[in-house]
Amino acid sequence: MTEHEDGSLAPDAESLGRLDVVRAQVLSTGGMLVCFSGGLDSGFLCAVARETLGDRAVAYTAVSASHPAWDLEAGKRAAAALGIRLVTRETNEIEDPRYASNPKDRCYYCKMEVFGTAWAVARELGLAAVADGTTSDDMSDWRPGRTAAGELAILSPLASAGLTKEQVRILARDVYHLPFWARPASPCLASRFPYGTAIDVKRLKQVETIESSLRDLGYAEFRARFHGDMVRIEVRSADLPRLAMDPDREAVVKAAHAAGFAYVTVDLEPFRSGRLNG
Repeated sequence: MTEHEDGSLAPDAESLGRLDVVRAQVLSTGGMLVCFSGGLDSGFLCAVARETLGDRAVAYTAVSASHPAWDLEAGKRAAAALGIRLVTRETNEIEDPRYASNPKDRCYYCKMEVFGTAWAVARELGLAAVADGTTSDDMSDWRPGRTAAGELAILSPLASAGLTKEQVRILARDVYHLPFWARPASPCLASRFPYGTAIDVKRLKQVETIESSLRDLGYAEFRARFHGDMVRIEVRSADLPRLAMDPDREAVVKAAHAAGFAYVTVDLEPFRSGRLNG
């Protein structure tokens, strides 16, 4: 990467060349449905698809108890900013016992439902391709959902072009000027449960209640990890002192008890995405 005068990273020839590869792949489809979580990576792909395909680019968001309400609202705002049509559909992965029992390959069953519904939408709209926002970085992470993507012929143009998350963020900011370029990752609420801990709508809502409280208090990155009658909260290292003090401490404890938890604890190890994958 090159640098701006202020020292911040700027797109270089490599990342711009990879962006051109993404554009070419998107254009070659003639029409694409982008699985849009409301986050940066899939939002960036929506921007490229809209630029390249015009009205033949459509965003699709799955709606279920596994996804917090704020992700859907953020997705709607982002789609409006991009000028891309957004289609939503309810998905029923939580009703699949193979998903609800929360095995290590839980994401496979979720993505089979989400991607299967996406293809149904694509056929309704006469679109030839369905794509997601997977980046090259994601290919080295534990992601059983990638197996489902392969089985259902889901395209991943960003990963295919070799774009990293950092490159996507910089291109989103400097080339497309996306208002959500700095948004942190927000995986589904099921990721807050240790493998083997059963997931249901009530438990998902418990976690969502705590995280909603943290959002309202202004925290940017956090997780509320479910451990039976206890919730374990992770925040960034710099936010730990603030969370331990009133009024934030009192507000989070109140939210935890209202959600049905008997105990609430703060993890002294700072927030790190994927902590439960080990």
